[in-house]
Amino acid sequence: MTPQLYIASNGLGLWYSDDLGETLIRMGSRAGMYSGYQIWALAADPSDLNLLLLGTNGGLYRLDRRQRQLTHLPSPMDQRFKITALAFSPKNPDVIIAGTQFAALYRSEDHGVSWRQLHVKVPEICSNQAQSRFTQILFDPVDARLGWAGVELDSVWRTTNGGISWHRFAKGLASEDIHGLAVTHQGGRRVFAATERGIHISDDDGESWRLQEFDSPASYTRAVVPSAGDGIFLTNGDGPPGSWGRLFRSRDNGRHWQRVALPGEVESTLWSVAVHASDPKLVFASASLGQIYRSSDGGENWTALKRRLGEIRHVMWLPS
Repeated sequence: MTPQLYIASNGLGLWYSDDLGETLIRMGSRAGMYSGYQIWALAADPSDLNLLLLGTNGGLYRLDRRQRQLTHLPSPMDQRFKITALAFSPKNPDVIIAGTQFAALYRSEDHGVSWRQLHVKVPEICSNQAQSRFTQILFDPVDARLGWAGVELDSVWRTTNGGISWHRFAKGLASEDIHGLAVTHQGGRRVFAATERGIHISDDDGESWRLQEFDSPASYTRAVVPSAGDGIFLTNGDGPPGSWGRLFRSRDNGRHWQRVALPGEVESTLWSVAVHASDPKLVFASASLGQIYRSSDGGENWTALKRRLGEIRHVMWLPS
């Protein structure tokens, strides 16, 4: 297995690495997509590991990983401002859900050939006058009928029929500014929502939420990512893009959180974490303004990568 790292940037297109991040290569416009696009979402195709979907400010793209070529997939989302979230159904990869800015949900049942907009009513302008957007779409890997979608400043939406219809849930949330979602199965299903006011936990499939404390001078959280066993990573900082960042880890399914030591000074909010089941020991993390870190022992020790990019929206690694 040769891991490949993919980095979605805000305005510098897509980057990749074949050597664990030591060398980062930008995919130029000759690869089939304008290299100055904002890349907001990445989703690996579960039916073909050679394919990767990209949500951008220029529509939906598909990457052929071996050929390193990008193809635009025409869709009604070309008329939206950005495609900001993507998810394949874990039981039927022909079903794909996409979220946009302004906030709307779209569904494909033929592997991305055609799409229809779902009846999800989200205000286009948030309470702070920003444009609403879907930040993450997550299916339960055990029960694909269940899924959750987070919206910046419009709470959590849930499906119980595989993404056909969605309903809004906000009970117990200290903030409706949803940044990241995760689901674990450790003696029962538990759902997590990362918000600007901290990390929230639900033990009733998202019907209600409770705030879980962690020790940080700022409550802003961005990504929550399960790792091996009971482990969960949580990214934290002082806002977007922030001036400092921290990585936290829980070893007991979210009940307690401990700070993870990263080398040097993290100069912006820690933003994303990348794991893959094929090698639980390999973990990448990135900060909002371009710093990237790698762990080869499951998150115990970390190396700061020498190359630093501009603003990073998402990192993902996949086996070749």
